[in-house]
Amino acid sequence: MTAAKRTKSFDPKPVLDLIASIEADLARLKTMMSVEIEPFDPANPHNKTPDGKLTGEGVECCYRLFDKGESRYSVSQKMKISFAAATHRFNSWRKAGGNKRKPTLLG
Repeated sequence: MTAAKRTKSFDPKPVLDLIASIEADLARLKTMMSVEIEPFDPANPHNKTPDGKLTGEGVECCYRLFDKGESRYSVSQKMKISFAAATHRFNSWRKAGGNKRKPTLLG
């Protein structure tokens, strides 16, 4: 078979369609990756240490939820902590000044 005959029988359309599909998938992935994660996110894994205790960011996240008027139950659900832990943080939040406390910066 000559090179000219091989070239005529090759249909580039499926390859070009595949490239277009891959480019569309990459563009969608790029869009998904460019969405910024909100620093104030109760579900952020950085809110807890490997042993399940709250980090400084996690404590501040609890406090900010209390600042917004969330209940202890709501905070326990959003932070995935026990109601007792949320109650403990609520009491700490009140001792820190409650709504009058100065929020700290989150990393």
